[in-house]
Amino acid sequence: MSTAETSQGPLAGHIVVDLSRALAGPHAGMMLADLGARVIKVENPGTGDDTRGWGPPFVGPEDDLQSTYFMSCNRNKESISLDLKSEDGQAVLRGLLERADVVIENFRPGVMDRLGFSTAAMHAINPRLVILSITGFGHDGPESQRSGYDQILQGEAGLMSLTGSGPDDPQRVGVPIADLLSGMNGAFGVLAALVERNRTGQGKVVRTSLLASLIGVHAFQGTRTTVAGEVPQAQGNHHPSIAPYGLFNCKDGSVQISVGSEKLWQSFAAAFGLEPAAPGFASNAERVRNRAEVIAAVERAFSEYGAVELLQKLNDAGIPAGKVRSLDEVYAWEQVASQGLVVDVQHPLLGKVSLPGPPLRFFAPGDAAETTLTEHDAPPLLDEDGQSIREWLGLTTAGAAAASGAK
Repeated sequence: MSTAETSQGPLAGHIVVDLSRALAGPHAGMMLADLGARVIKVENPGTGDDTRGWGPPFVGPEDDLQSTYFMSCNRNKESISLDLKSEDGQAVLRGLLERADVVIENFRPGVMDRLGFSTAAMHAINPRLVILSITGFGHDGPESQRSGYDQILQGEAGLMSLTGSGPDDPQRVGVPIADLLSGMNGAFGVLAALVERNRTGQGKVVRTSLLASLIGVHAFQGTRTTVAGEVPQAQGNHHPSIAPYGLFNCKDGSVQISVGSEKLWQSFAAAFGLEPAAPGFASNAERVRNRAEVIAAVERAFSEYGAVELLQKLNDAGIPAGKVRSLDEVYAWEQVASQGLVVDVQHPLLGKVSLPGPPLRFFAPGDAAETTLTEHDAPPLLDEDGQSIREWLGLTTAGAAAASGAK
């Protein structure tokens, strides 16, 4: 029996059937698993989730290599492989849906209908079921049938136009942010639907998309366009609305600073011998308009300091500052460990491995004790739990097929 079944958490006792593949849906499922839900991942026989083949890097024995990509979004889950076009696969899925609280799918619109599991059909099986459906461009509208992959949506939703060294250098974000945000929004929607179900007794359909998730985080860049009528463009590592705010060179490297208020500007200027009311520098609006001159003045002041010394001086002056860490530095950082952001799991092929940990922590009233789940399961091997899940459903391979034929 897996940790996901036995450990307590806010979603303990809830069952999630994860029909999704790649990243957006699996990430939503992993978030729910981290909250204590039992998440059963349904995969294609033979190949499994697409991400099992995404690499390098692969790790493990040569005859059974494991994708680190797959491992990033499937901890705390069980795996069963089902051919959803077969009588057996459909019988097992019906059994899962009868018991589930949540089902997650990220097929293109219409695929679930063709398999015989439309939203209406699933709610006929289980009226309390919360159905999370994630697509690339949305479930309706003129472009709903387009395939939605993260980088395509980063471009189509405008994010790449905001990211890069300048307007002629569009860049993707270094992680699949459209997928990850869609998973987060999906999990958020599921939790809201579960709360509503407590009142109504009825499940409902939650829909989101990669397009919606990226437009949903346009934030101040969006209102620059819709309200101010401006078209934002990429401008590298400096904030479009605050100055000085960004990455600045010093004697032996670079540091980042965030001078986000006039009070901080006064403190910063005093610490580095700048005239805070100099022409073009007296207010944030002026500094933004004269950003190039501000950057030059700050970097002249920073040129006297090495990065370590500079960060200490900034800290002493009360200026928010930091360095740019590589990921190996991040995962070796004591602060990261203190927040539970690296978790160790026991993998059946790899032994003990470390994974990036969940971002939420939970505490009893009054911060008396932390109740966050600390024991986690490794991402499953393909069909690792298939037999035990069938037994839980009261089905065998032959029995499932016979039961399906009898309906």
